[in-house]
Amino acid sequence: MYSPNIDEFPPFSLHKLLHTCFGLSSQKLRPCILIDLDDPTLLKDFSFLGLDGNSVQKIAIEKFFNPLNDGVGEKLNFSSCSIYSYHKTGGSNLDPDDTFYNINAEPCSLRGDICPNYDIILAISDFSLTAPLTALAKEFDFRGATLHGVNDIILNSGLSVDYNDVSKQAESFRSLLDTADSFSIDFSCLGKNYSLTVDCGGQTAQKSHGLCPPGKPDVANLPAGEVYFVPTGAEGSFPFRFSDGTLAEMIVENGSIVSISKISGDDEIIKQRFTQLKEDPATGIIGELGFGTQLLPFSGKDIQDEKIFGTCHVATGRSDHLGGNLTPQNFISRVNATHDDILFAPTKTPEIVVESVKMAKSGKESLIFESFQPSEFLAEQLYSHYPMQKLLSLTQ
Repeated sequence: MYSPNIDEFPPFSLHKLLHTCFGLSSQKLRPCILIDLDDPTLLKDFSFLGLDGNSVQKIAIEKFFNPLNDGVGEKLNFSSCSIYSYHKTGGSNLDPDDTFYNINAEPCSLRGDICPNYDIILAISDFSLTAPLTALAKEFDFRGATLHGVNDIILNSGLSVDYNDVSKQAESFRSLLDTADSFSIDFSCLGKNYSLTVDCGGQTAQKSHGLCPPGKPDVANLPAGEVYFVPTGAEGSFPFRFSDGTLAEMIVENGSIVSISKISGDDEIIKQRFTQLKEDPATGIIGELGFGTQLLPFSGKDIQDEKIFGTCHVATGRSDHLGGNLTPQNFISRVNATHDDILFAPTKTPEIVVESVKMAKSGKESLIFESFQPSEFLAEQLYSHYPMQKLLSLTQ
């Protein structure tokens, strides 16, 4: 699997990133940054900067907040940038509490004081805020971006690229997969084979491409570079790797994970996940199938690694931010209303190989990936849109 070196990318430029993603407005825009902290009152005097940890939040100050208030914002026709903190949600795409804190550690309301008063909102956090921020953007008519988990590798690769090029690559891939009927994904794990069929019903494929121009409320997930579907159904099974290395087979019927079978590892972890499925079945609904479109180095963070060409991911849970109908109200418990990406990549799931991905479309089946590599068919279709690497060489 091709993974470029970080020295192949230009240095990170906040001005270039935000200018490309949001454009240049003729009217002065009001920006703000949202960060999550275990104790959000530590935003006062930036006291959290003197503590261990909080690497993402420190990047938010050093690479975003300070530059925006020191010349970069003026070039973008931004007013001075504000910053707010909130309690860490503890889960991907969970709705945050409405109480946020300003730079003086004074409580304020997300819905009452922040969303109505800013034009550009950047969420730079440990836990993804993409789903709730997307819903709020549509309600309050702002634009924004989520950059959860950002690190130095992401800054200097996935956030330093030209998003006009990313958009063209994503559109090329999107148009090829558009109106697919289904995808068949074959896996191997520790000598056994598994297969999952994801139905897409001929729907229009969607893309995450990083461009969020004026005129429409929207939130970009950065780094971007993905083609995705909200499945209409799914059948079969797939291997799943828990964070401690425990492996289990997830058995899928009628679009949802219905049972779990241990492959190796900790019985208790598997039991806990099975209990959650039984108590709150919405947590097992397959809410997304996505394919990366960029040629990037692995960063150790899903926000970038799921955007790498050759990887694929399915996600369970909340799907309203993707155009699906699974909202927090569909979950029995608020703390379960997450959108959890399950990424298959050599660095993330070393025991699991995606042996093949086949697309069924218009009565024809086409091989698009094999062992994380593009098929010859796919490389030929996308060749002209990937100037960083001749994709045909990846199939050899």
